[in-house]
Amino acid sequence: MHDNELRQRVIDEFEFDPGFDGAHIGVAVENGIVMLTGHVESCAQKLAAVSAARRVKCVHGIADEIEVRYPDQKKTADDQIARRALNVLNWDSTLSPYDIDVTVSAGWVTLNGIVDWQFEKEAAELCIRKLSGVVGVRNEIKLKQRATVEDVKSKIEAALMRHAEVEAKAIRVSVAGGDHVILEGVVDSWDERRAAETAAWSAPGVMLVDDLITVK
Repeated sequence: MHDNELRQRVIDEFEFDPGFDGAHIGVAVENGIVMLTGHVESCAQKLAAVSAARRVKCVHGIADEIEVRYPDQKKTADDQIARRALNVLNWDSTLSPYDIDVTVSAGWVTLNGIVDWQFEKEAAELCIRKLSGVVGVRNEIKLKQRATVEDVKSKIEAALMRHAEVEAKAIRVSVAGGDHVILEGVVDSWDERRAAETAAWSAPGVMLVDDLITVK
């Protein structure tokens, strides 16, 4: 697909999505890489714009340069953002809010602390991005435990047995630095590939998954 055609498809997707106003977002495409510039009125709108671009077929990468510019009347003081952030973390039943610290400076929220699972780290960031007044989020939350090859392998084998008839030994698992999981091998379908990656992320302490599995 030509870059000009891909650019138009991204613009069309922006117009179709009611979750944000794309009037002030610039779109450029080079070799399948989409660069987004301009500004929106909230962090949630910025996230929605990036997600919309990611949905478009043939987009190979996204360079997100969108700025968040709150109208003056909607600006929120940092102490108010901090209170709201702590409240929303406390309301989310999937999180342990007392293990997460919040710091706010000029609308930028920094999250620190320790949680047990990767999904908790991601859930905390998603909660904060939706708050009014938030310009951006720096997620510095750490995971408590370390992954082991044996743990990851056992979870992958169990997941693949549940999702499809596939030989788990066809997937090679390695762990670098205690928290970086690398998956390699060949499977019969994209569902099996996703199942393997999901299983790897479910292992305690996994911070990064490189899914190099190929589909026949």
